[in-house]
Amino acid sequence: MRPRFELAGLKRSKWWEHALRFVFGGVITAAAGIAAHAWGPVVGGLFLGFPSIFPASITLVNEYDGRKKAIDDARGARLGSLGLIAFAGVVWATARAWPPAAVLAAASVAWLVVDLGAWALVYGPRRE
Repeated sequence: MRPRFELAGLKRSKWWEHALRFVFGGVITAAAGIAAHAWGPVVGGLFLGFPSIFPASITLVNEYDGRKKAIDDARGARLGSLGLIAFAGVVWATARAWPPAAVLAAASVAWLVVDLGAWALVYGPRRE
């Protein structure tokens, strides 16, 4: 299934579902902050790599759109995580030597290249 953008999905969701996503995101972000404070920024950064609203979102997608779409969303989350790993790797390798703007630019390019490449590998050759 190829990803596509549908505004109609916004009409089907309820206010509490958005609140649930917000709460999940806040809890995971707070946990990352606590971990960074206790064990340092490297460990805290690992917690931030977890898609903060994914647990709530995948449950809601499964409920409204079915298992097939939920599986496809999980695939997209995995692909997105690859880009985040590339971003973090570039920041880790260059942050002490390069100016902040150059680090951000290079990390963003790495994220974009990895995510577009992964998307092309998974979705590009097929036609559904």
